[in-house]
Amino acid sequence: MSNTKEKILIADDEEPILFGLMELLKEEGYRVSSARDGQEAMEKLKQDDYDLLLADLKMPKLDGLQILDKINKQNLLTEVIIITGKGSIDTAVEAMKAGAYDYLTKPVEPDRLRTIIPKALEHHRLLVSHKELEQQIKQLTQYEDLIGQSPQMQEVYKLIEAVADSTANVIITGESGTGKELVARAIHRKSSRREKPFIAVNCSAFPENILENELFGHEKGAFTGALNEKPGCFEMADRGTIFLDEIGEMSLETQAKILRALEERRFRRLGGKKEIEVDVRVVAATNQNLKQALDEKRLREDLYYRLAVVEIDLPPLRERVDDVPLLINAFLKYFNEKNHKTIKGLSPQCRDTLMKYPWHGNVRELKNVIERAVILTTSDNIDVNVLPERILSYKFESPAIMIPLGTTVEEAEKQLIFRTLEMENNNKTRAARSLGISLKTLHNKLGKYGKDEN
Repeated sequence: MSNTKEKILIADDEEPILFGLMELLKEEGYRVSSARDGQEAMEKLKQDDYDLLLADLKMPKLDGLQILDKINKQNLLTEVIIITGKGSIDTAVEAMKAGAYDYLTKPVEPDRLRTIIPKALEHHRLLVSHKELEQQIKQLTQYEDLIGQSPQMQEVYKLIEAVADSTANVIITGESGTGKELVARAIHRKSSRREKPFIAVNCSAFPENILENELFGHEKGAFTGALNEKPGCFEMADRGTIFLDEIGEMSLETQAKILRALEERRFRRLGGKKEIEVDVRVVAATNQNLKQALDEKRLREDLYYRLAVVEIDLPPLRERVDDVPLLINAFLKYFNEKNHKTIKGLSPQCRDTLMKYPWHGNVRELKNVIERAVILTTSDNIDVNVLPERILSYKFESPAIMIPLGTTVEEAEKQLIFRTLEMENNNKTRAARSLGISLKTLHNKLGKYGKDEN
C-alpha cells in the first residue's frame, strides 16, 4: 500500500462505480473525495487543490469534456483522466487531445487503474514543478550574475535551469557584450561540476599556433623555448567546465582537434606521446551568425552538432529596453561601492538619454558608461554632462511620421505601427504601450500586416 498524500477527486453519477473506485483508491493509500455530477466536481476543484480528477465522460450538469475545458481556461493544475463507456472511446481520445492525461473504459479494470494513476500523478508533479519555476523566474530581477526581468531574459534563465545539471554541451550565441560568459558561468555554478574548475578561453585572443598550445599544453622540449611541460586548458578543466569563447575564430585544423578531444575524451599535448584522458563539459560561444559560418565552411558541421546539443541565444540590449533601468541601478550600486561614492541616481534627462540610446555595445557598453559617469560625477546625481560624446552626439530620430493625404486608414495604421516598433527598438511591449493598445492586439495587427515573427 502507498503512503502517498496525493488528493484524488472522482466525479461519476453512477453510485456503484463511484463507490467502487473510492474504495479501491483508498486501499492504495490515496486521499479520495467524490462528486455526483460535473457542477459539484467544479465547485470542489475551486475550493481545494486536487492532484488528479477521474471524471465520467457523461454526467448531469457538466460532462467530462466541459469540466476539462473549464480546468484549462481557469489554469487549474489538476491532472484529468476521463472514464468512458466503450462506445465513446473516440470522444475520450478527443479529450486527450484537449489536455486529458488518459482515459479508462468501463468497467474499470483495477490493474489498469493501479498502473495509470501513479503515472498521471508523476506527470502532475512535473507540471507543478515547472509552473513553480516559471513563477520564481518571473519574480527575478537577477539570476546569478545576469540582470534582467524581460520575457527574453526569463527564457534564458529557464534554459539555464533546464540544461545546467545535464551533461549536454551548450552553444551560446549573441552579439558582443551581451553577457555570454556570464551565462556560461551560471551554467557551471548550477551544475554538479560547480566545485571543479571553470576555465575560460577567448579563442580570438591567441594566434593559431599559440591557441593550440593554450588548449592542449605542451611537453618539455616540444619546441624552442619549451623549457618545462605545460598543461593546457582542457587538462586544467578536468571534471569541470571549459568555456570556449568565439569558437568561430578558430582554424578548421584546431576545430578538428577539439572535435577529437570531445569524441574520444582524450588528447595529446604538443610534442607528447601519452594520451591524457579528461572529463570536460564544453560551453562554447560566438557572436557570429552560425548558419552563415556553417554555409561558408568556417565552422565544421560535425563540431557544431557536437557542441550545440542546446543553443542559448542572448538578446541584444536594444531588444530588452525595459531591463536598462535594472542594469543602471545594479551598475550604479556596484561602482558606488568600488569607488567609495554615494551617488543617489540619475537626472531625468540623463536617464531618458540612456533609455533611448541603442547600445550597440550592449550590456558591456552600458556598464562602462555607468562606471565612467560614477568616477566623473561630483554631485548626488549623474547628469548628461558626464556621458561620453558618442551618446550626447547621437542623432536620436524624430518620432514624427509623414502620412500623405489620400492614404487609407489601414495603410496609415500599418505605417504608425511599424514606425513605433522601430522607435522602440522592436520591443513589442513598449510599442503596444506607446500605441495605447494591448500586446495581444499588437500581435494580431502585426500578423495582419505580415510582420509578426512570433
